[in-house]
Amino acid sequence: METKKKDIRAFTKEQLRDFFVSHGDKAFRGNQVYEWLWHKSAHSFEGMTNLSKETRQMLESNFTINHIKVDQMQRSSDGTIKNAVLLHDDLVVESVLIPTKSRTTACVSSQVGCSLDCRFCATARLKRMRNLNPDEIYDQVVAIDNESRLYFDRPLTNIVFMGMGEPLMNYNNVLQAIDKITSPEGLGMSPKRITLSTSGVPKMIKKMADDGVKFKLAVSLHSAIDSVRTTIMPFNATFNLSDLREALKYWYNKTKSRITYEYVVWEGINDKLRDVEALVDFCRFAPSKVNLIEYNPIDEGDFRQASNKAIDLYVDTLERHGIVVTVRRSRGKDIDAACGQLANKS
Repeated sequence: METKKKDIRAFTKEQLRDFFVSHGDKAFRGNQVYEWLWHKSAHSFEGMTNLSKETRQMLESNFTINHIKVDQMQRSSDGTIKNAVLLHDDLVVESVLIPTKSRTTACVSSQVGCSLDCRFCATARLKRMRNLNPDEIYDQVVAIDNESRLYFDRPLTNIVFMGMGEPLMNYNNVLQAIDKITSPEGLGMSPKRITLSTSGVPKMIKKMADDGVKFKLAVSLHSAIDSVRTTIMPFNATFNLSDLREALKYWYNKTKSRITYEYVVWEGINDKLRDVEALVDFCRFAPSKVNLIEYNPIDEGDFRQASNKAIDLYVDTLERHGIVVTVRRSRGKDIDAACGQLANKS
């Protein structure tokens, strides 16, 4: 009976060193393999050319590299690229490369489907199949970095965890992926160029603060009135605004890091003066920035982009109260790659 091969990228460098010693080889072989796996993003053992044929065969018989495959790539008229990423078990997630004149940003997924139930988001309509492993998150970034170099002649500059899934519901794997992405032994990116976007899981926001993470935090807020937010994002009934605010206050006191709020304004839902005033009040406890994001329809349902007049009301009121605000136009709408549109239509 054939024993199931182990996923080699689930092993630490120390465990790989121990493996080689237990097989009568030198410990430094583990260092070599680890470098191939992470820094060089090797897809196969055959490609590890500084190892002997016998060593490569021995690895092949014991381990597997569960590498992702970009199964389908779509390019938008604005330059945005969307990848349908095939996982080793034939499940699919999506990731996006967003180019501007000065940067290229990777929008990566953390779960197959999503654990939460935001009514405006296409991903929320997919049930959560499983969490992504650290290497599957890492591979999305490597693929987008390669595309950035190929199509835009520059390396990837930024990463946002705003793809499919709620990153804080896959906390340990996301943190391990970020450790690899920021390690000199991995991609060596600065954690300051990474933003984790969450719908707001209070106890996990506090845990991030306690763990001393160095990346940025963004919160998908959309309303600072509990009854309205629960209509938009039903899980708010469990993780309410009072608990979220307390957790964010804890985050700021620990990290002194500014909080970004992602906020979509919808016609007839959160486009009145009382909605703006509630947001201003919610932002008061810590330095913050509000990104007003253009809505991208996912069907003919209840959610429609608010008028320019409503957006102007938000901008004018927030700026008058000294809160930094940016209006973000969505990219990649023609290929369903914009915020809230990732749904594996392919």
